[in-house]
Amino acid sequence: MEISVIASSSIDEGIGSWDLKTGKEQLRFKQCASPAHGLTAVGEKFLASSQLRKESTSSGSIFYWSWNKPQAEVRSFPVEPIKALVANNEGTYLVGGGNSGDIYLWEVATGKLLKKWHGHYRSVTCLVFSGDDSLLISGSQDGSVRVWSLIRLFDDFQRQQGNTLYEHNFNEHTMSVTDIVIDYGGCNAMIISASEDRTCKVWSLSRGKLLKNIIFPSAINALALDPGGSVFYAGGRDGKIYIGAINATSEYGTQVLGSVSEQSKAVTCLAYCTEGNLLISGSEEGVVCVWDPKSRRPVHTLSSGKGKGKGPPVNNIQIVRKTIVDNSNKTQSSWKRRGSLMPPPLEKYERSGEDTMDGIVTVDPPPFSDVPVYSSFLSADLIDEQVRELQQQGSAATEIEMERLKLEYKRSLQLNDQWQKNYENLLQVVMEEEQIGGSN
Repeated sequence: MEISVIASSSIDEGIGSWDLKTGKEQLRFKQCASPAHGLTAVGEKFLASSQLRKESTSSGSIFYWSWNKPQAEVRSFPVEPIKALVANNEGTYLVGGGNSGDIYLWEVATGKLLKKWHGHYRSVTCLVFSGDDSLLISGSQDGSVRVWSLIRLFDDFQRQQGNTLYEHNFNEHTMSVTDIVIDYGGCNAMIISASEDRTCKVWSLSRGKLLKNIIFPSAINALALDPGGSVFYAGGRDGKIYIGAINATSEYGTQVLGSVSEQSKAVTCLAYCTEGNLLISGSEEGVVCVWDPKSRRPVHTLSSGKGKGKGPPVNNIQIVRKTIVDNSNKTQSSWKRRGSLMPPPLEKYERSGEDTMDGIVTVDPPPFSDVPVYSSFLSADLIDEQVRELQQQGSAATEIEMERLKLEYKRSLQLNDQWQKNYENLLQVVMEEEQIGGSN
């Protein structure tokens, strides 16, 4: 597996790509001026970015790049400028947040706009999927953080009843939300949000409430979560990368453990690579830096400019894992099976009626992957009940969720068998010890 650091800028300087291990620059993708959180890797398949153009422009644009060509190969033009852009883990869906506060969900393989809904009162600034792709978390310029269930979004009954589509609405931030991260806790996950109000807030997904409010000396632009789950990294506009404690004893007040950077300009984006435990930062100085968080020292300094000097300001960083798959492998994207190297452009408008139900495609995950999968196990009875409910709903997202639940069901049965064997073995040991004790 090849791991690359991908970085983009708000000015039209293209997208830089470096090998994470060596720091050597790779292919530079051209014609890209992306907003913050507007760059995403679509699975391991290709790169996508929303584009910054003149503010007066009424329509937006989203470009696709394949890994081996510098020019954008597919151009899409949504009905409005898209700021935040994110793909789910398998690259099946692409979600964009508009200036109006609307959120758009496209199916990658067909380009269909499956769902559009009004998510926030002001523009959407950041989007992130949960580890199992069942939830979407959005942040907005209006200071709110909302949690959306994909199943509920496609539930027409909920919409007809006039019920709110979000699962949670966290609105304690007083200024624009700048970044969001979520840990791997499944339904018990914690969400951390950063804001221009100089706070990072830790939210409980299961309880739907604020757990911690951490105040920083500077506005925070970017977040990255340590895989251990006890600390997170916060990139400040004062040029420092702070280390915040999630499990601090006090709910309010400054809980900053340290700083791993003394850059003169703002830290704009962060990413964490579990392979090697490396923290990657980007700044307004145009420098991408790879850090060892333990020693708090840089491993590589990657310039986004031409030559040895500093480049244009960096506003997005992605860690991309590219698996080299032989052409003979049967696991291929649906658009490749049709003979096209890239999927079609994204549609502008939702289809009406039965057209929204046809052609639902699940893009197969990569056949070989070193990326850890975090799963929560549900009881077999609970999964059976959820499957029956989904069958009755008949929504566009049902097929996706049912496949996930079937897999969870199989894993739950395997886990149940393993616990049964462990119990029988333990019972046998206890009985033998009692027999030995009785004989003595």
